[in-house]
Formats: sequence, C-alpha cells, structure tokens
Amino acid sequence: MTSDVAEGLLGSVGAINVYPIKSAKGTALERGVVTATGLEYDRRWLVVDDDGRFLTQREDPRLCLVTPTIAGDDLTIGAPGMHDVRLPLGEQDGERRMVTIWGDEVEAVMAPASVGEWFSDFLGSRYHLVRMPGSWRREVDPTYSVPADQVGFADAFPFLIISQASLDDLNARLVAQGLEALPMNRFRPNLVIDGCPPFAEDGWRRVRIGEIGFRVLKPCARCVITTTDQNTGRTSREPLRTLASYRKVGTKVMFGQNACHDQEGELRVGEAARLVG
Repeated sequence: MTSDVAEGLLGSVGAINVYPIKSAKGTALERGVVTATGLEYDRRWLVVDDDGRFLTQREDPRLCLVTPTIAGDDLTIGAPGMHDVRLPLGEQDGERRMVTIWGDEVEAVMAPASVGEWFSDFLGSRYHLVRMPGSWRREVDPTYSVPADQVGFADAFPFLIISQASLDDLNARLVAQGLEALPMNRFRPNLVIDGCPPFAEDGWRRVRIGEIGFRVLKPCARCVITTTDQNTGRTSREPLRTLASYRKVGTKVMFGQNACHDQEGELRVGEAARLVG
C-alpha cells in the first residue's frame, strides 16, 4: 500500500466554479473563498418574475447566455446583443421583498430597476434581479444537514462535486454512439476532482480539501438543464438519455454529489482531496 493510499488520497481539485446569478454562466476560479453559504458570490443573485417566483434555464434556456463576470468590486453582466450592466459586489441598500425558490420564502434585496429592465429586454418578459442579503439564513434540508448548514440560491446544497473521470466515462459512451462529447459546464459543478476512478464520488462520505472538510450527503438528481448547450441555449435529448441507461435510481438520473462544508476558508485548484471518513 502506498503512502498516498494510506493517507486517503482521492485526487486533486481540477476546477473551481462559481455561478453568481442562478442559472446564468459560471466562472472558473484558481482560488475560491468559502463562506457560510458556500463559495463566495455563488448563487447570491436570482432572476424572479413579478410574483417573486424564481426563474432558471428549466423555464428559459436563454439564461445560459447571460454572463456575470467578477471584476474588481463589480459584477458585470453581459449577453449577446445587449450592453453590459454593472452591480457592486458588496451588499447595497434597496427595496426588500419576499421571493420563492423551491418552496422556500426568502427575503431579497431588489437590484436597481434598470437591471430588471435589462433582463426583461433580453428574456422577452418582465423580470427582476434580486440578491440574498447576508443577514438572511436559508437552511439546508434538515434530513441531510446539521443546524449550522445554510445555502444561497442554489437548489438545495452549498456544493456540487463531480469527478472528471465520471464525465470522461459519460463522454466515452456518447462518442461510442456517434455523438459529441460534452463539456463539464452541462452539469454546473462547484468542484471538479481529478485523478479518481469514474463515479468514485458516489462512495465518498467525508472529504478534506486543504483545511476544509466536506460532508458528501446525497447524489444529485439531474434535470433538463443538462440538455441545454451552455454556449448556444439549444436543447437536445442528451446527456439524460444516455445517463438514464446506467445512472438511473428509481425515476431519477444521478450524476454528481451534493455536499456541505464544515469550515470557511480557501480552496485552490491543484489541492489534494483526501478521504477522512
């Protein structure tokens, strides 16, 4: 047995991704700051309709064409054919309203009306952009979590972890059918782990990356968003059709693992991921 195996080495961090606006494009980071709700700025902003109901690519795939960019003290938002708009990354005062995400009622701060108009013009219907204030606490499902766990506007958990080998396995199956290989952005993970076997993450329970511990809590059930080309907004039947042939549990297709973290701190690309329990 090698010393690496003895020390529980699983692999290393191949990518860190943050998604400032839920369902918009992500940003790859070399270093990610981990806060109480997950990666800093991850899913802190949300597009909602007049009734405060959240919007995702499930309802409008064109959200994938919205590109939020973290630059200095600002979040710059762009999209094809649109001028850029900017918001401060720091929290700002503004009108507050309650919004709904997956049955949770969350207090949110409205972005300036001009930003809502930008989204309305691009998407073709009336929408607003809101931010979750740091003072608000959205708890993780207590079935899987501990009382300290909280999350921003992500669907349910602060982190989604996928191994690169799992995507490579899927792509080999797609290519064998004469189909194109797909990029990892179809699955929108926060952390990609290199150097482990395909679907090794299914068996992980407690993992440490740097100084931060993670509890790997449940598989991620995949939805129609995975069938949307994140560069064009066009949809197809893949990869759900192929995944369903070997990753179906009951009526759901599983790919990746949801996780909560035990500490705040920093994560860096290249750091070792180790099994601790």
